Amino acid sequence: MNTMARSTAGAAAATFAAILDFATVFATVLTIVLATCADAAAQDAIPARVTFASMDGRTKLVGYVFAPDKAGRAPAVVMMHGRGGAYSIEANGRYDASTLSQRHQMWGRLWASLGYVAILVDGFGPRGYPQGFTRGSYDQRPEALNEVTVRPLDAYGALGYLRTRPDVAPDSIVLQGWSNGGSATLATMAEVAADTPGAVAHSPVLGLRAALAFYPACGLKGMFEDNYRPYAPIRVFMGDADEEVSPKRCAALVEKSRAQGGDIAIKLYPGATHDFDDPGRKRQGVDDNVAAKADAMAQAPAFFAEQLAVKR
Repeated sequence: MNTMARSTAGAAAATFAAILDFATVFATVLTIVLATCADAAAQDAIPARVTFASMDGRTKLVGYVFAPDKAGRAPAVVMMHGRGGAYSIEANGRYDASTLSQRHQMWGRLWASLGYVAILVDGFGPRGYPQGFTRGSYDQRPEALNEVTVRPLDAYGALGYLRTRPDVAPDSIVLQGWSNGGSATLATMAEVAADTPGAVAHSPVLGLRAALAFYPACGLKGMFEDNYRPYAPIRVFMGDADEEVSPKRCAALVEKSRAQGGDIAIKLYPGATHDFDDPGRKRQGVDDNVAAKADAMAQAPAFFAEQLAVKR
């Protein structure tokens, strides 16, 4: 082969190699893009709507299930909304999976991404109050929504439902609640129930394995003034600048409970307000809320993972 032919062949080979390199890079980029799109689609997936009975014996509850993309039995989280209900303030009369609040979607997707089946329990909608309640309306709320004697029965209804699902590990179910739902969480986990007939035996074997209460009101209608002790570990997260409920009252409840042997602790975030984990601009416009949200979203999964690893 003469010099010109060798030069031409070399140039052709180099061009072909470059094309192969480009194709390889393009394929790699395309794979990454497709995977990213798939992840985004999973994040945007609307949770499944389910119904199940509350243990109050008369209410058919609605739940929204965020499920992980994997086979086998998974741990599960029961999620209890606050006074504002399960839905966005912009729901505009449409109360379904597409209008769940940003916070509930954020947490549900977080749990699913970590391998949990998460169910958000709508306890207000089936009782005629899907829009929830405004701040300062506590004394006007109906007894049918009592967070100490009624809503715990909803939590146990969700527990019973989850144990029927083939994708849930029946002995690995935990609880998370916010605000009014945080108060319901505390009442649900009480070793001695406050007038909640029909609830399952209060123990981590037959009941819930652990719980997280975000900025609850800790008065609990005066039913646990001096005798609150949870049957399984609880952690309370709230800001010391909470403008809606009393951090001091919660700290006192925790202190008394710990003195009686309760496995409960509280973390007070300096400068953080009520709803500090709400991803909306209003709450995340406060630097202390940003820091508290980031810490709580790291601490919460670590706490549940630790508790679920303990053999009962």
